[in-house]
Amino acid sequence: MRVAVNFKINGRDRTAHVEPRTSLLDVIREDLGLIGTKEGCGKGECGACTLIMDGDAVPSCLILAAGVEGKEIITIEGIGENGRLHPLQEAFVRYHASQCGFCSPGMILTAKAFLNRNPNPSEAEVRDVMMSNLCRCTGYEKIVEAIMAVANGEVA
Repeated sequence: MRVAVNFKINGRDRTAHVEPRTSLLDVIREDLGLIGTKEGCGKGECGACTLIMDGDAVPSCLILAAGVEGKEIITIEGIGENGRLHPLQEAFVRYHASQCGFCSPGMILTAKAFLNRNPNPSEAEVRDVMMSNLCRCTGYEKIVEAIMAVANGEVA
C-alpha cells in the first residue's frame, strides 16, 4: 500500500507516493531523477548518499521515505544559486579535492551542514567530521584544504 508523503526538496514542494519500506535514496534517485546522491554501501557507513535534512547531514539510504513528511531536504543539485556553483563545489574544483568524484556530493553536503553549524572550524574539527564520509582516492588532504578555504573566506 503506497502512502503520500509531502516534503520540500531543493526548495520545491513535492509529493511522493511510496511503499512504506522504500528508502529516501531510492525516491530521490529513481522517482525524482536527482542522481547526484550516490548509493555506496546501502548501510549508512560510507557517506556517498549523504544529503541535508532539516539542517543535518544524514545518510539517505537509512531513511524511510514515508518518514520525511514535512521535512526540508537538500541534495547536491540544490546548493548552487543562479546557475553558479556553491562555494564548496567551487573549492573542490579549485583545490582538486575530488578524484573519481563518486564521494564528492556526500562530502560537500556533509561539509555544508557542518559549516552552517560551525563557520569557523579548526582543521582538526574538519578532519573529524569528514571521517564519516569514505574516500578511496584522495587521502582527504585536498578535501580538508578545500573546506578550510571556504571556512576562511578564500573561496566565496
